[in-house]
Amino acid sequence: MSLEGTAFKLIKKYFMPTSYVEDFTKITPARLNQLDVKSVIIDLDNTLVGYDEMNANDRVLEWVRLMKENGIKVTIVSNGKKKRVRQFAKPHDIDYIFNARKPLSKNYKKAISSTGVSKNETVMVGDQLLTDIFGANLIGIKSILVVPVKNRDGYATLLNRRIERFIMRYFRKKGLLVKED
Repeated sequence: MSLEGTAFKLIKKYFMPTSYVEDFTKITPARLNQLDVKSVIIDLDNTLVGYDEMNANDRVLEWVRLMKENGIKVTIVSNGKKKRVRQFAKPHDIDYIFNARKPLSKNYKKAISSTGVSKNETVMVGDQLLTDIFGANLIGIKSILVVPVKNRDGYATLLNRRIERFIMRYFRKKGLLVKED
């Protein structure tokens, strides 16, 4: 096998999401049911709201309510600091883990364990290939990539986005990454 073929296999194995959608509101209980999912681990910054937005908006609250009404557990797993993540999640009774150090596996496993749902019935939703999707693929759970809420990111994410654009172009060129409705 060529070096390019080996590299492609590794990139696909670690960075290819299970699916790709415009935003988190496209992830419905019906779609999760098709995937056999009972628990959603979801990123916060640029997945649910912009990285610079401190509070949950009506779209987020309605989506979380809909998930809970349909028996789907939601846990925010964020690399953000405690104050930021707690201020966002706690007033709305959303479970959360802060300083998650994604893509490391520890806090993905902690989130799965806290729900009492198997990893086969769990999905990770996030806007970054190098943290959210990579971490999900490392522990073997389904993943859904969403388009970032904003075009701007915090400084820590800028290098990741450059690498991500390269990987996304590669996936598109190969016809592997197509947004679902």
